[in-house]
Amino acid sequence: MTFDEFDFTHELLDGLDAMGFQTPTPIQQQAIPLIMDRSDLIACAQTGTGKTAAFVLPVLDDLVLYPSDKTTTLILVPTRELALQIDQSLQGFSYYTPVSSTPVYGGSDGMAFEREKRALKEGANVIIATPGRLLAHLNLGYVDFSHLRYLILDEADRMLNMGFIFDIYRIVSFLPKERQTLMFSATMSPKIRELAKQLLDKPAEISIAVSKPAAGVTQSIYKVEDSSKNRLVQRIMKEKQPASVIIFTGTKKKAKELERELRVLGLKVGAIHSDLEQTEREEMLRQFRNRKMPVLVATDILSRGIDIEDIQMVINYDVPGDAEDYIHRIGRTARAESTGEAITLVNGPDRRKLQRIEQLIGAPINELSLPEGIEPGVTEKKPGRDRRGPGGKHTGRQGNSRKPQG
Repeated sequence: MTFDEFDFTHELLDGLDAMGFQTPTPIQQQAIPLIMDRSDLIACAQTGTGKTAAFVLPVLDDLVLYPSDKTTTLILVPTRELALQIDQSLQGFSYYTPVSSTPVYGGSDGMAFEREKRALKEGANVIIATPGRLLAHLNLGYVDFSHLRYLILDEADRMLNMGFIFDIYRIVSFLPKERQTLMFSATMSPKIRELAKQLLDKPAEISIAVSKPAAGVTQSIYKVEDSSKNRLVQRIMKEKQPASVIIFTGTKKKAKELERELRVLGLKVGAIHSDLEQTEREEMLRQFRNRKMPVLVATDILSRGIDIEDIQMVINYDVPGDAEDYIHRIGRTARAESTGEAITLVNGPDRRKLQRIEQLIGAPINELSLPEGIEPGVTEKKPGRDRRGPGGKHTGRQGNSRKPQG
């Protein structure tokens, strides 16, 4: 099958041809005809399956056929990175069309807010927004969504996990009831089902390879405690020398610490976390894309919403708390039928999380022996209150002795 078979407009087909798009992916083959038939849709598809084009292309085709100088499409996303990625895709696909788009996201300066305000007031055709930032504009009263045709929620499960459920309902209250609503999610949890029930009207459903890693990913684990993780990462980098690797940590503090240690080794490394300004994040990603900085340490802010080709390796420095996030993390590599490697470092407390991941993917993950010279390490114990009184005697549940009052 080719994109010509969807009977897209010439302007859109020219954009696809210029970008080198010829054969639609399974999610595109199934979703595009349903969207073009005006059906509401709930689609379950993981990162890397081509879902962005699945909803962007039919919307663009409609805007070429029925042009407007108003905002006709709202795409809600969980992160600014995903907003920027979708906007970049839109710009490429719509190059030969008159369609305009604007990303709206938090964490930027006053000039960016004014730019967003101007686009919202003047009616950019497509708005790609994070919920919190869009609400800030909506509450100021100048946003007009009365001509909206499409509401699209991308990575809906992530938005719910990040606590955006009430923001989403608040935003929907500003939208016309007569619209086409499309929801894309990596999981089909009861919360997603309930959200779909509230927002969608008799939706069609699609499920594409849910919760399965890409076939080209070689997965493995090392059982190692936190005290030895840095040395193990250093050894992996020295022996494998990957041209591009993302290392996911559980906290921004660990991301900063690991970045410093790897810099000491002479590696060109950067870190992305919530403390950085958006311009700093974009510069880090630009250098990583251009291979000027082959190592990127990141929190889960990057587990979704970036599209970078040829990432050779993903290292999970910490096991993610949500098994689904493991799928998204390792989905950064082996994209578009390429191959890649995913290595996860598992300490004692995280072994239960590993079991949940293996249950989700339906197979055990291969355990590797630690390299020579790397010890398993010791479990770091959390400090607790000493409940012993004078002479080493326990003083009871309160941990100290009190004189009776009164």
